[in-house]
Amino acid sequence: ELLVNDNLYFGAALVKSGRADGMVAGAIHATADVLRAALQIVGTAADSKLVSSFFIMDIPHCDYGLNGTFVFSDCGLCQNPTAEELAHIAISSAKSFESVMHSEAMVAMLSHSTYGSAKHADVDKVVEATKIAKSLAPKLKIDGELQLDAAIVPSVGESKAKGSSVAGKANVLVFPDLDAGNIGYKLVQRFARAEAYGPITQGMGAPINDLSRGCSADDIVGVVALTALQAK
Repeated sequence: ELLVNDNLYFGAALVKSGRADGMVAGAIHATADVLRAALQIVGTAADSKLVSSFFIMDIPHCDYGLNGTFVFSDCGLCQNPTAEELAHIAISSAKSFESVMHSEAMVAMLSHSTYGSAKHADVDKVVEATKIAKSLAPKLKIDGELQLDAAIVPSVGESKAKGSSVAGKANVLVFPDLDAGNIGYKLVQRFARAEAYGPITQGMGAPINDLSRGCSADDIVGVVALTALQAK
């Protein structure tokens, strides 16, 4: 009955059966409805414990990141991830960056503290998440906890996190919770006039991505292009 009457379930079934490589929806559906169909039919990837999201941020006239391009995550789905969930978000975000940008991911676990400059339970969560991510993906270049300036500005990274392979060179920014991530990407989008592509889901068994119901035609084209890259 769902497959016959609900386009979201029908589309997800096309992806699950291999008749489609990906799905883009949400222009006339709520995010919860898109994700419900995706998770019930396609589910999470075999190597993932949760579905999260990321934005590709393309910042004009910016020398940081990969020529002004970053992955920001999670800015759209996971409200207050645990340390283990944050670790999985970081690993998924690194894979997303490398699959889309064809360049090595340099992952910064962001905080209001750098290398113990502040003491708080929120800092402890980021420190623990970094340890878990390193144990699960030992080849991944990841460091934390890092303040934003220490993560992306070479001189500040050298001063605050001496010896770090990531500080001052990060191109993947993992925010400690959804409040920080959502506020952060919107600040950059508005103040720096950056292009923000997303939120793009990651950790799904196949590429299924959600649109805002206020999206433009250009927004749809951008998400379709990223979905095609994920499928490839």
